[in-house]
Amino acid sequence: MTTIESPTEEQTKEAPVAAAAESAQVRKAQRQDTKSSQVVSFRLGDEEYGVDIMTVQEIILLGCITQVPEVPEHVLGVINLRGNVIPILNLRRRFGMPDQPADDATRIVVMNLKGRTVGVVVDGVNEVLRLTDEEVSATPASLVGAGKDYVKGLARRKERLLILLDMARLLGGSELGDIQDQVVKGEG
Repeated sequence: MTTIESPTEEQTKEAPVAAAAESAQVRKAQRQDTKSSQVVSFRLGDEEYGVDIMTVQEIILLGCITQVPEVPEHVLGVINLRGNVIPILNLRRRFGMPDQPADDATRIVVMNLKGRTVGVVVDGVNEVLRLTDEEVSATPASLVGAGKDYVKGLARRKERLLILLDMARLLGGSELGDIQDQVVKGEG
């Protein structure tokens, strides 16, 4: 006849603690297996875009922009941001979209791209999102034209589709440098 012993009171108290610790380790391992990234999402027209949060310096209200002559059409001019003169670009124009009057939601997203600071005007900033690798799909092979060079991928968030941009590629390293030099030095 086999005798079954009841667990001691001490063993009974330790079991839930050990199970909770093991469960926490499993959750931590799962988080490490799933890589994630954070993006700042913004709107242009009816579309939603996202940029890596590490490129975003700050988000500011649209203010007075000083126009600079003989710059590309999508360059609105410059602003003085705490003693730094930075070029301001209109992403609607850069994407070939029609201009839209600024409203209360219009913002400038100030970014650091390849060592240069630039501001881009967007229709509105939505939120900061944490995206897992499973939520991001590669740029579709059917995407043609220049867009395939600067679209990093597409993110699916419930019913939303977010276009992930590589801003440094979108603005082109040499173009960004030329614009920065032109507007800061006042060359035409």
